[in-house]
Amino acid sequence: MTTAAQDAIIDATAPVVAEHLDAITARFYPLMFERYPAVKAIFNQSHQQDGGQPRALARSVLAYVGLRKQPAEARAAMATAISKHVSLGIQPDQYPIVGECLMAAIGEVLGDAVTEDVADAWGALYGELADLLIAAEAREYQAFAQRPGGWEGTREFRVAQIEQESDVIRSFYFEPVDGKPVAVAKAGQYIGLCLDVEGTTAHRHYSLTGCDAERGYRISVKREPGGLVSPWLHDKVKVGDTLLAYPPAGDLTLDDGEAPVMLISGGVGQTPMLTLAREALKRGRQVCYVHAARDAAHHAFRNEVSTLGKAYPGQLTHYHLYEQGDGADANGFVDQALLQRLLPSPDTQCYFVGPAGFMSAVDGYLDTLGIGAEQRRYEHFGPSRPLKTA
Repeated sequence: MTTAAQDAIIDATAPVVAEHLDAITARFYPLMFERYPAVKAIFNQSHQQDGGQPRALARSVLAYVGLRKQPAEARAAMATAISKHVSLGIQPDQYPIVGECLMAAIGEVLGDAVTEDVADAWGALYGELADLLIAAEAREYQAFAQRPGGWEGTREFRVAQIEQESDVIRSFYFEPVDGKPVAVAKAGQYIGLCLDVEGTTAHRHYSLTGCDAERGYRISVKREPGGLVSPWLHDKVKVGDTLLAYPPAGDLTLDDGEAPVMLISGGVGQTPMLTLAREALKRGRQVCYVHAARDAAHHAFRNEVSTLGKAYPGQLTHYHLYEQGDGADANGFVDQALLQRLLPSPDTQCYFVGPAGFMSAVDGYLDTLGIGAEQRRYEHFGPSRPLKTA
């Protein structure tokens, strides 16, 4: 816990730290990788290169500074980080590494402004944040491990089936090597994988597009040109190969209400929508499924969604747009007029995932249409970032 004197120092120096936080977090990651090379495998290096991960860390630190005296709100603000950590198997002994390197980065960037008292205050603040995250993650680990088919740490799975869903998306079905049941993930969640990519360890998150307690899980991966992992999964992984998986996590899950659900996706952002649609339909809720793709060749899961519609006649409506080419309900892009026409009712719960620009636009359209922030849910594939409206 920070003392009253430390709180005063934090409040006084927070504007200076905030002003230089991008520089601090940009320095923090290279410094940590230099001192502790083993942790580098946890991070997607493309998110380091484009600055996404440092900016996400900066926002988390600033969020905690503002909410540190409101524990419930602070935990809520950290929910995305907690889920990501759970899906990577982050452990308490890794937090001191982060604390050491973060304080070193603050010292390098701010220089003489970081007196002993300032360093102690910000070190205590980080300790508070670390304790909050460690406790929350421990609860998640324990809760999942106690569920039927649950586990803690990594579990070995075997690739049982591979299916090409579109020109760029391929599904991988994997089942537990031990032959025991697996815990059913919540609709909309993702799973963390620890992979050996040609001798390089890499960790990645992928939305679950299917889950069967008796069989296992399904993920669906888009090939990213120039990426380390996705081309390897598409080109090298075959049936019978094994991989390590962490427990499923993620907070883009279905709310407990009875209102209609609108699922809006662009490209591979469709992946969490499949389980959300199945769960909402199973609960008897009205579902409007809107998906935008480049063209028919890039449209994954079309038959799957159509089959789902036949299984729930009158309960599921689906609408597809292509940027170009034939075969869709319309050509063009998701816009406000389309959402206004398809929106089931003013109390609809809206979930949307896709490229950053797509999500920012959808968020703005829904806001203009009177869909409140509490009705709008979204998730980034990669480091979290704010949307213009949210």
